[in-house]
Amino acid sequence: MWMRGGTSKGAFFLAEDLPADIAARDAFLLRIMGSPDSRQIDGMGGGDPLTSKVAVISTSARPGVDVDYLFLQVFVDQPIVTDGQNCGNMLAAVGPFAIERGLVTACDGETRVAVFMENTGQVAVAAVLTPDGRVSYAGDAAISGVPGTAAPIPLAFRDTAGSSCGALLPTGRGVDEIEGVRCTLIDNGMPCVVLLAADVGVTGYEDRDALDADAAMKARVEAIRLIAGPMMNLGDVAEKSVPKMMLVAAPRAGGAIAVRSLIPHRVHASIGVLGAVSVATACLIDGSPAAAVAAISSGATRTLGVEHPTGVTECVVSVDGEGQPIEAGMLRTARKLMDGVVFA
Repeated sequence: MWMRGGTSKGAFFLAEDLPADIAARDAFLLRIMGSPDSRQIDGMGGGDPLTSKVAVISTSARPGVDVDYLFLQVFVDQPIVTDGQNCGNMLAAVGPFAIERGLVTACDGETRVAVFMENTGQVAVAAVLTPDGRVSYAGDAAISGVPGTAAPIPLAFRDTAGSSCGALLPTGRGVDEIEGVRCTLIDNGMPCVVLLAADVGVTGYEDRDALDADAAMKARVEAIRLIAGPMMNLGDVAEKSVPKMMLVAAPRAGGAIAVRSLIPHRVHASIGVLGAVSVATACLIDGSPAAAVAAISSGATRTLGVEHPTGVTECVVSVDGEGQPIEAGMLRTARKLMDGVVFA
């Protein structure tokens, strides 16, 4: 089934329908996407990392969990399939897919689907509208980066802190200096390096094309990323898609912070769900580059709008008495695009 989840889209498979051997599975996925090729002309991929994604779904044997979700990023112009990160946007379509495929029995009105994210060991709960026991994709919810409206799919994340790096702040510090640039190395669902855009020679308000054309800035950011990887317990990240690089600036559109996200070698058209959560959390770290420019609310539950090139992603972070995140969530939408047979 081809689905849009949040601001991404890709192929959703039942695990049982894919080869059990990983090498054979990856070869199949590269073939159906048309990789490696910048246009992915011989496959279903759209020539962009955001449209070259795969979700593999199976019934879960874990207590209190309905389905297991493995996210695979299929590179566009390299013969690489990686499970080294999660995707919170594709996550938005997991609940509807699981109901459509009969893995979860729909309730009348709303069906809550607990999803174990295999990439990071996290659990998320998606609330899917199911009037008369059928998934509804129509509704009035709008998210930045997607035209029109659709049914709302609230996502609540559990235990996101340190999901890939072992700790919210894997170095134990709110600020580290790398290559002369102050950075926050953080993982609240997505490993990210958060730094001031001004510290790498940009404003943080440029559009995607302008930043993608800035070879000097990208080289400097990549140098920082390669050093940050081992510091974040990720090892050598030269061939990995994490950590994501988040260039932040003061908000301009009523949100908490503005960000331009490198994922990691191309600039994101918007921002990933879990990347936005990690950036929003960085705004709550005392002395961090993000906190220096952010406009944040107070209280145990904080709503932080993360501004990006195509709009604002609203994050909700609950914190304890010491300001540490307990639960993070946000609103997404999804749509079924095609259900059929793909040929390799």
